[in-house]
Amino acid sequence: MRIYIQNFLKYRYLLSQLVTRDFKVKYKRSVLGVLWSLLNPLLTMTILTLVFSKLFKSNIPNYPVYFLCGSVVFNYFSESTNLALGSIYSNASLIKKVYFPKYMFPFSKHIFSLINLLTSFIAVIIVMLVTKAPFYSAGLLFFIPVFYLFVFSIGIGLMLSTAAVFFRDLAHLYGILITALNFLTPVFYPIDIMPETMQYYVGLNPLTQIIQMLRQLIMYNELPSLRQNLVLLAISGVTFLLGVLVFRKKQDKFIMYI
Repeated sequence: MRIYIQNFLKYRYLLSQLVTRDFKVKYKRSVLGVLWSLLNPLLTMTILTLVFSKLFKSNIPNYPVYFLCGSVVFNYFSESTNLALGSIYSNASLIKKVYFPKYMFPFSKHIFSLINLLTSFIAVIIVMLVTKAPFYSAGLLFFIPVFYLFVFSIGIGLMLSTAAVFFRDLAHLYGILITALNFLTPVFYPIDIMPETMQYYVGLNPLTQIIQMLRQLIMYNELPSLRQNLVLLAISGVTFLLGVLVFRKKQDKFIMYI
């Protein structure tokens, strides 16, 4: 672990350059640039609010804030893991020429997406101001579910980036999986409209638990219980360690497949 930390610190400048490159590539020739990280959730929220607010009005007070709390979490997971998936084979030319820790590529994608996530929280604040939603002190602890989300997503991203080197069709399959996962995560609907059996299985989804914790803090001024924190800490920690182990075991074979 000490060696990994030393290597990470040694190549931290490379990490910042990779993140900067991602921003330049994504917003190249874009008039609004990084503001799209703010406008995208706002525009999506507007459309879905018009579609679903009447349907869920009796179930969900202040639907726009409810939706945004779920949307920013799911969008981060979707973006970060999708980018991490292709981060190794898409940088084959660099990996073949220069030595540096290969995990820097998927990790930089998660840092890039994390910055977009934090920018998206500005959209949540704007919507809360417009809809006159109350601001609670518990909302200041939003970083707790964000931390669990970040660690969990890195673990998934490491496993995906490893598998994609050997199985390129994974990129197409994962797109379908993310679409299915979106409907199995209570982003735009209340979980209690589902049958009890489905509620149980949807509740096992780590993203569901992270979204519910974020909504507790921002919308209901409720502090997450110790059990909630321990469950999410265990899930995110185990996923992260599993991702590290898989990546470490296979990284020496990357050069033969990229």
